[in-house]
Amino acid sequence: MKRLLPAPLLSLALVVMWLVLNRSLSPGQIILAFIFGFAMPILFAPLRPARPRIRHPLVVAHLILVVGYDVLLSNLEVLWGVLRARQRPPASRFVVIPLDLRDPSALAALSTITTVVPGTVWCELARDGSSVMLHVWDTTDEDAFIAHYKERYEAPLLKIFES
Repeated sequence: MKRLLPAPLLSLALVVMWLVLNRSLSPGQIILAFIFGFAMPILFAPLRPARPRIRHPLVVAHLILVVGYDVLLSNLEVLWGVLRARQRPPASRFVVIPLDLRDPSALAALSTITTVVPGTVWCELARDGSSVMLHVWDTTDEDAFIAHYKERYEAPLLKIFES
């Protein structure tokens, strides 16, 4: 069964997405949606990474709230920085952050979080995975930013994926 339907929730999501995007429930679109929804996970199953084991689901919920809050706050900080850029230009810089994370799924989650929060961009992961280089739009204290980043994002991901 796993071979015919490797990711049932993904298949269902693809069927629904197809029908919503095409805005049609005609028999032809329904057939195409099911073909697409069931064929794509089978074709791309070899490319999917191993399923991560999430050890602390409540930490996931807390991390989602933290990231949501940080996105809202960072949007306001970036807006304020843009509005006062003539008086005080942003202190943009590249920051290298040492990482304790090693799990590929955790690193993928960290890169997504970094990219979603305005003002930070994931630039480069060291070949050995020991550090990441970020571009930070406005920071005056590099050490404080590193401590904040590790505490807010890396520590929960370590708990979720590796502890």
